[in-house]
Amino acid sequence: MTLLGTLLKNRRARDAHSAWNLPNLQGPELLIVTSRSFEEGGLIPLEHTRKRIGGKNLSPDLTWSPPPPETTELLLVVEDLDGPISRQPCTAWCSSTRPARLPQPPTPRRAVGAPARHRSANLRSTISRGYHGPDPLKGHGPHRYTFQLFALSGETISTVDGTTLDRVRPRALLSSLTARVTARGRLTGIYER
Repeated sequence: MTLLGTLLKNRRARDAHSAWNLPNLQGPELLIVTSRSFEEGGLIPLEHTRKRIGGKNLSPDLTWSPPPPETTELLLVVEDLDGPISRQPCTAWCSSTRPARLPQPPTPRRAVGAPARHRSANLRSTISRGYHGPDPLKGHGPHRYTFQLFALSGETISTVDGTTLDRVRPRALLSSLTARVTARGRLTGIYER
């Protein structure tokens, strides 16, 4: 795998295609997202990586500042901004929470398959449902994983072209959102193999 990562070293998804830069997800950057596991731009600890590479696949503890009062839903999107497979970042986790009054993420420190501790929906990621920790190609260089939180207000969607939200592909879901973004914030961590 080191050879493949090295060969693809200059091929990376682009920030321009991330959820953060979608026109319908623009809004004031009022939310402060933090983690006890890593600082902005810091290294993501091994326990948050995929089991295949020695991690525990636990989502990092995240906290954020309170969303605006009119917020009806929180949407957490985690993307690998440097994946070499596509021009679009790989969505490692997509989770939705209603109501938006939770002081913490919907499933903190949750391994894939573990029961959720809050009423939330683990939506489909690029791979499947639930959190998928960092697992970049060996030798590909550092990958940026961005934890993006969007506070939404207004009517939210329950299907996209007749497909339920737990089965719809992340890009289709993100581009279909019509609720107003009342606030947003993000935290970026780095992982390299």
